[in-house]
Amino acid sequence: MRKFALGATMLAIAALPTVQARVTQIVVEQRVTVAEGKPWGNAGAYERLNGTVYMEVDPRDPQNALIVNLDKAPRNSNGMVEFHSQFLILKPIDVKKGNHKMWYGMNNRGNCIELSWRAYPVAPTTCIPTTSADLGNNLFLQDGYIFVDAGWHGDANFTPTQLFATYPVAKQPDGSPIVGPLRLEYQVTTPTFTQGLAPGWRAYPAADTNTEHAKLTVRNREDAPRQEIPSDRWAFGTCATGQASLVPTATDLCLFDGFTPGRIYELTYNAKDPIVMGLAYAVTRDFGSFLKYETHDDFGNPNPIAVSDSETGIKRAYSSGTSSTGMYQRDFLYLGFNEDESHRKVFDGANIYSAAAHRLFANVQFAHPTYYSGQDQHHDYTSNSIPPFTFKVTRDPVSGLKDGILKRPKFDPFVLQTDEELVFWQWEASLNVLDSAGNPVETPSNVRLYFQGGWGHITGAGLRTPPGLSLTCENNTNNGGGNAGPVTARTLVRIMDDWVDKGIAAPKSNYPRKDDYVTLEQYRKRFPAIPGVILPSVYDQITELYFGPYWTPQGGIQTYLPPAHGQLYNSLLPAPRDDGPGVKGINTILTRAPIGSNMGWNIRTGFRSPDLCGLSGSYVQFAKTKEERKATNDPRPSLEERYGNRAGFVKAVKQASEELVNERFMLQDDADLFIESAKTDQLPLQ
Repeated sequence: MRKFALGATMLAIAALPTVQARVTQIVVEQRVTVAEGKPWGNAGAYERLNGTVYMEVDPRDPQNALIVNLDKAPRNSNGMVEFHSQFLILKPIDVKKGNHKMWYGMNNRGNCIELSWRAYPVAPTTCIPTTSADLGNNLFLQDGYIFVDAGWHGDANFTPTQLFATYPVAKQPDGSPIVGPLRLEYQVTTPTFTQGLAPGWRAYPAADTNTEHAKLTVRNREDAPRQEIPSDRWAFGTCATGQASLVPTATDLCLFDGFTPGRIYELTYNAKDPIVMGLAYAVTRDFGSFLKYETHDDFGNPNPIAVSDSETGIKRAYSSGTSSTGMYQRDFLYLGFNEDESHRKVFDGANIYSAAAHRLFANVQFAHPTYYSGQDQHHDYTSNSIPPFTFKVTRDPVSGLKDGILKRPKFDPFVLQTDEELVFWQWEASLNVLDSAGNPVETPSNVRLYFQGGWGHITGAGLRTPPGLSLTCENNTNNGGGNAGPVTARTLVRIMDDWVDKGIAAPKSNYPRKDDYVTLEQYRKRFPAIPGVILPSVYDQITELYFGPYWTPQGGIQTYLPPAHGQLYNSLLPAPRDDGPGVKGINTILTRAPIGSNMGWNIRTGFRSPDLCGLSGSYVQFAKTKEERKATNDPRPSLEERYGNRAGFVKAVKQASEELVNERFMLQDDADLFIESAKTDQLPLQ
């Protein structure tokens, strides 16, 4: 009987129709000529398409099986799981005039920054760009690319100017809710009595609003002891003025005595109705694959970027992501989503910006992929540096895991990853090239790792990039305005295409290597004695994290919250140079022709000191003259000693710009802007 049953089952499986994950329908809801119809390079005028893409995946396919709770999502009559996403496409009106290449920019929390960051000065961030001002001197359009973006965040409150996706909610086989633990952290800047359970995002409702069955704690800083708040001093609900105004809900948090700014609150509760967030990677895979390879959807609607009814005309497809979506890209590659269900490569190149050793981990039950781990917040949360760290398959000496981000040679793309100094302090970036035992790990030949010394998160300060002031950081920040990040992001577009399409090798990796790293103690000893600068006494270090038996490096279901901690990983810091910035790397114009010191760290002032100050780096101006420098015992040469006068500064900026252009880390158009600014900007130079 067993043999008969097995045979019948196999026949039934064989009789099932062959189905594949795919775009079932693409609906263009708006088509608008952009930039007043002006021509861009050889591609001519561009148009913007906004709409919705409808997709489905087969939960029985092994390539989808790793998506958490996909087997518990509702299915249609064909046994497929359906979902949909908003999209943006910018394309030449006559698509044949373009360069026949697609650039898929992965939006950050719904914001289309990959588009805005290819203009310098940076263009406004919008997913509905219309005017010339919305696009600036966008390199994608100048070079004839088709630019694509689609929503992937599935827990959003939708807005007209962002892109999000809609995924099914997983249920138990009998239709009852799935319930499990969830942990959330809160920090407020102004006094309040109420917080949404996931401020700014769609919260997972509490399955049980009895506070005796949940836990709320408070602590003074990230590694301080947690103090539990009595269950009768808080409730699930809103309360604008305190306990007397309580309105019970399952998606809000009311603290009767009020939230104190600066302190860290942490709630652990039983949530229900998890979104199948791992489908995020399927959106990128299947929409990218459809646009690259298919000419029509299931309803006969044409692929809007295809050159004809019989071919798409796309000869190259690239992707990019910044910060959280850089982490998303590392996950996308590690989980194998660059291979579509027809076993074709989706993206030929991946441009990862500011991700360090972190991965995003959207493929988690009750995922909120907006929260990332750092030294001063969410320290042992999910979006974190969890092995494998390296692109090359290697054995991690702490966990014993042998694995790597890239392990599918047929489908792995060329990769450019660029990290700034801050992420070595906050996101364990050294683990990309050194294992925890300090042994160098080889970078694969199809990967380049670049470093921007001195930068805070994605920018530094100096010429054209003024420093910022902060009430929470000890030093002026180097992310105050005039963002310099696009200067590097733009040139990486050309580097990627030269490498992949033209066979011109990308510049060699310049990430810090073994001899470039120091311990925190060594860093403090080597750092110049800049007057008034308080050196950091902590940085982000991570241990093995155990979230329970249903958790793997691919994601999963977390049952241990907070996680159990194991052995410490030995991450290291880039050594400081004489002026303070970390080792050279790309050595951007802000550190080749500096007017002050950039550092990749800052320290919280007041209540939370000495924690690091979030994603802010530090900036300390040089003295104007030798006399001013000596009066404060500043060891750094003054502006006068460095450049003499304005003409000397202009000469230094020209030389730095020429070097960077020759090294391919700056475009000539952007270099010209810096040279002109050196002549005219208000600076403490004659």
